[in-house]
Amino acid sequence: MALSIGSVAPREVGTEVLARSRARAALIPDLLVEAQRIANTVTSGWHGRRRRGNGDTFWQFRPYDQGESLARIDWRRSARDDSVYVRDQEWEAAHTVWVWADDSASMLYKSESAQVSKQSRGLVLALALIEVLAKSGERVGWPGVTNAISSRTASERIAAELMLASQSATTSFPPLEQIRSRSELVVISDFLEPVSTTLEKISATAQQGINGSLVQIVDPAEEKFPFTGRTEFRDPETGEKLTYGRAETLTQDYLSVFKARRDVLAEHCKRLGWNHVVHHTDSLASSALVALHIRLSGEAAK
Repeated sequence: MALSIGSVAPREVGTEVLARSRARAALIPDLLVEAQRIANTVTSGWHGRRRRGNGDTFWQFRPYDQGESLARIDWRRSARDDSVYVRDQEWEAAHTVWVWADDSASMLYKSESAQVSKQSRGLVLALALIEVLAKSGERVGWPGVTNAISSRTASERIAAELMLASQSATTSFPPLEQIRSRSELVVISDFLEPVSTTLEKISATAQQGINGSLVQIVDPAEEKFPFTGRTEFRDPETGEKLTYGRAETLTQDYLSVFKARRDVLAEHCKRLGWNHVVHHTDSLASSALVALHIRLSGEAAK
């Protein structure tokens, strides 16, 4: 077994980050078109993120709960059977949702089993979600790039700002300065930094009263570890290299660690009341968008 560790000089890092920024900017126009197509496909028949609240639009009948005002009872519906029902209206106040996709070097990875990189899929999901939320009347923004805006063309406006935004070599979690308590934050990333660091960041975010959803982007090779024979592994963030003569001997240990890492992240999110969605880049982007929309709508099966 040979182990070689290299480093990346500051000037090389700066050049690499600039190149990544330009490459990402070139991708965005096509990814926006794809995102809008996906959003239009999966939102057919949807009418916003439906929640109970003060509004003029009827949502549902539900059984009366003891202690509620009698004025809320719908006597005509209640007369149909032996139950007492209240009439719920749909919440119509705009909510603020911040959407952010990781732009760090590890997101550039794409194995032979995937058609797109993690970065490409993350950007498509982020822009598609923004498109869905904007059409639902929500205020949406991209932390560190735009303010929260309420516009049906929010995805186009945010995409234009992303094309001009500089890219950071170390950004693996969004800046929180713009995000107020009771807002929602959607973070799309592979979450491959040390898990303790990730848990600390999301705990600190939750302590600020911010509701969160994590979308964990996984390349199929990262979960299945199909490597055999002499293989060199390189950390895209640090440049460190690890070479194994028989990579297959690492498979079981790697799979155990990978699963444990994902489970710890999911359990931590559950304790905080956050959502955790895993999406594989060899799956349809629409599947992740549907899952995320359901969770943001509060309609996930219990």
